[in-house]
Amino acid sequence: MLKAEVNSRERDKEEKNLHESHTNSKIKFKVRFDYKGKPKPARFFFGGKKTESVANDYREQQVQLWRNVPLQGINVENMDLGEIYNVFDEELNEEIAYAPLELVVSADSLEDLLRFIIREEFRRIEIIEPQSILLNNREIERLLFKINEHLQNKIAYLIRENNR
Repeated sequence: MLKAEVNSRERDKEEKNLHESHTNSKIKFKVRFDYKGKPKPARFFFGGKKTESVANDYREQQVQLWRNVPLQGINVENMDLGEIYNVFDEELNEEIAYAPLELVVSADSLEDLLRFIIREEFRRIEIIEPQSILLNNREIERLLFKINEHLQNKIAYLIRENNR
């Protein structure tokens, strides 16, 4: 064998070992969602809800889903309910309440993060572990394909909803 071939094979083995050490570890991250609450008008003389109540109810519903619905490759380790805050929406000319929720999650792969960041309520993500992530060409291609797939599904869903 030629010396260049030996060196390239050794380099390939080193890259593979480095890559395997990175891919075998889970990704731990903190993600924040802000659940929006719009006021519900009262029917007749009763039944109306304030924006804070609507936002809190929606957040509680989502907390129950995160706790009770298992997702393959994803483990929700911690949930932190933030304080509800109000923002005035000039377009709608009304007060809107937001109920924040922070989750600490460990996931098997970078692709698993997508189900968190494509949500309308998504506000922020912080990757806790590992400190660095090494991706080869195939993994980047797979990740970009998954992003495209999620976006296409979201667009198709929005088109179906608007045609109703």
